[in-house]
Amino acid sequence: MRRTAGPAGESGRGWRRPGAALTAVALAGVLALSGCAKDARGGGGAVEGQPCRTEQAPAVTGPATTSKRADAPAPDASRLRVGLAFDIGGRGDASFNDATVAGLERAKSEMGLAETKELDAAAGEPEDAKQTRLRQLAREGFNPVIAVGYAYADSVKVVAPEFPGTKFALIDEEIDGVPNVTSLVFAEEQGSFLVGVIAAHKSRTCSIGFVGGVETPLIQKFQAGFEQGAKAAAPDVRIQTDYLTPAGDFSGFQDPNKGSEVTRGQLDAGADVVYHAAGASGKGVFAAAAGADAMAIGVDSDQYAQPNVAQYKDVIITSMLKRIDLAVFDYLAAVARGDLSAVPPKFDLSMDAVTYSTSGGKVDDLTQVADAYKAAISRGDIQVSPTP
Repeated sequence: MRRTAGPAGESGRGWRRPGAALTAVALAGVLALSGCAKDARGGGGAVEGQPCRTEQAPAVTGPATTSKRADAPAPDASRLRVGLAFDIGGRGDASFNDATVAGLERAKSEMGLAETKELDAAAGEPEDAKQTRLRQLAREGFNPVIAVGYAYADSVKVVAPEFPGTKFALIDEEIDGVPNVTSLVFAEEQGSFLVGVIAAHKSRTCSIGFVGGVETPLIQKFQAGFEQGAKAAAPDVRIQTDYLTPAGDFSGFQDPNKGSEVTRGQLDAGADVVYHAAGASGKGVFAAAAGADAMAIGVDSDQYAQPNVAQYKDVIITSMLKRIDLAVFDYLAAVARGDLSAVPPKFDLSMDAVTYSTSGGKVDDLTQVADAYKAAISRGDIQVSPTP
């Protein structure tokens, strides 16, 4: 576990200041957007215990880049038998796995899948357990087989060549050179940038936090975007960062108690808005925020609307939506049509595959601001780095 905390200008245990990755620090022209909850004059230092002095949002100079997705009528997929190998947490994690399920359920409803089968993962399981799970689905004739999460990358590389007639999809990891594998990857840093902007505006103390489940390059994309968005909106905001477990220890995605403990530490140190990318451990983040009159930001799914975290909905101000449901649906539609070339190389903000939620109305005062940054990213005026 690592903590990085400090005001603007502090690198904190070797981290680079993420604001350096922005290429649009001096966008031509600005638009004073109404509805901001904070002073948007910019400049000046943060006053401890008070809201941040925030920058004006980018000028709205034109429409965002149009979606690259071609919305065609749903094909007939009534002959597809789809196998799903879950990441740890499975159904009910209110996050990553549930977003996958949502895509599968939509495909059932709109395309008429013949059959589906879901297999669960266990925390701390050996690598060969993942291979066994994938082989079971392929041997039973499920095609395609969807592996949920980058933890399956090595297993997919081994198993997919054994079943060349079976199509495999791997979420969150790019695999090249295996012709029957399609990678479904996302620009998580772009969506995280938007909730970073929201966090900086919403903080009453100009101090916010990020809790990552496992310290890997994937989760660091969430951290990187969040930090860049927050610094773009409020250069003096203080950001604390913690990871629950190091790379290789996937229990960080399924340990609400540790999530709660780490979040309490950030809140005690002054943060009042915490964003998590920690899977089922996010329930602990929400619990800690609820116990401290703080605010939380969910991830992957619209967690405000998730039944199994409904008791914490009052503290969830928004979620970074990673539209795994959209990617899964689009992939299955492409399989049904027999044209996998239709699957984009990356699901990004320009196609609303990463964005932010507005359920509960807690960020209604900031939608103009967030959407202005969203349009600037979509147009390419702001480049968001995927690394901290």
